[in-house]
Amino acid sequence: MKLEDIPEVNRRLMRDFNNNPSPVIDLMGAQGAEPFKILVATVLSARTRDETTSKVISEKLFPAVKNFADLRAFTVPEIERLIYPVGFYRQKAAALNKMAYVIEEKFGGEIPETVEELCELPGVGRKTANLVVAVAFGKPAICVDVHVHRINNRLGLIKTKDPLETEMKLRKILPVELWRTWNACFVSFGQRRCTPRNPKCEGCIIGEFCDY
Repeated sequence: MKLEDIPEVNRRLMRDFNNNPSPVIDLMGAQGAEPFKILVATVLSARTRDETTSKVISEKLFPAVKNFADLRAFTVPEIERLIYPVGFYRQKAAALNKMAYVIEEKFGGEIPETVEELCELPGVGRKTANLVVAVAFGKPAICVDVHVHRINNRLGLIKTKDPLETEMKLRKILPVELWRTWNACFVSFGQRRCTPRNPKCEGCIIGEFCDY
């Protein structure tokens, strides 16, 4: 894939994205969910199927917890019960418990809007921070998860060894107006078609651009 192919690849993938179910965080953003819910749901969604995350937040967590003040009223074991069975629910419950206090003590109860400040929160890494910046606050940010890293390397657009290197490289070559949507379309495409093993290459909508 060449740099000049970026607009057409984005166009095709966004059309595909709009014709298929959206990842849970992007769906929440489209529905106008507040930053608190997007941040918490993004933390819970890591290494967890979208179906599980969606069920937990809609049926258990958010009916009981509306903000960080509510979250501070729950103990870690109580949070564990509210978020089970998301992946690594014990570690995530502990992180959410600590996050509720860090938000209050360090940021005056307001969720920070920069990647660097978000990364100061327990349980938040660059992938989560970038996604929150893009979806919750509508600012340019490139979220790099396993799908974005894998597929952009498969295409030959970049040659990188890890997600951080991928993020930094994509920041240099992608038009800023594509930063917010680049993750969404590749996550959707990677979950359904360009899978880690045995990708469905036949009839791929961007196959003509792909080095793989």
